[in-house]
Amino acid sequence: MQGRIWTVPNQITFLRLGFLPLFLILMSYERYRWALLVLVVAGLSDGIDGVLARRLNQRSALGAYLDPIADKLLLSSSFLILAFKKQLAWWLTIIVLSRDVLILIVAVVILLVSGYRPFPPSIYGKSTTATQIILVFTVVLAAAYPNLKLHTFVHVLIYIVTVLSVVSSFHYSFTTARHPGGSTPEEK
Repeated sequence: MQGRIWTVPNQITFLRLGFLPLFLILMSYERYRWALLVLVVAGLSDGIDGVLARRLNQRSALGAYLDPIADKLLLSSSFLILAFKKQLAWWLTIIVLSRDVLILIVAVVILLVSGYRPFPPSIYGKSTTATQIILVFTVVLAAAYPNLKLHTFVHVLIYIVTVLSVVSSFHYSFTTARHPGGSTPEEK
């Protein structure tokens, strides 16, 4: 990985971070169609920056940290604003945010105890993030276009996100606790 900061992928990631306040403002004022557009553009930019980083050989240490932070900020903020707007239940938002805080605390403790080591996502973590993204998109879509009747689909997604959030947080905690200084089973 290179030490460059102002690579094209990193600039796209910074742009995605810039979308966050716009998305939150649009959601706050119930401009759901515009918020949906911002969410779609942010999602596309996430895919584009990854492709460009690989194709242009512009992977960077900053990008390796910044990209997941941008994703997590957008996702966590989405859950918060959707809970405030009563589009999602607070109990679900608390579970999702608690999972993120747990993972962050475990990562910081391991970093302090045994130094830097990569934390590769498990299939449970990837599945959780994917279903959270689908849920946020679907809830904003349903708010933007209420005639679509996505109520049942949203409820199913809520339960899937709940189960995956709990399972992935326990899996992550137990996996890293068993292998605090070395590789996780997925790396072997």
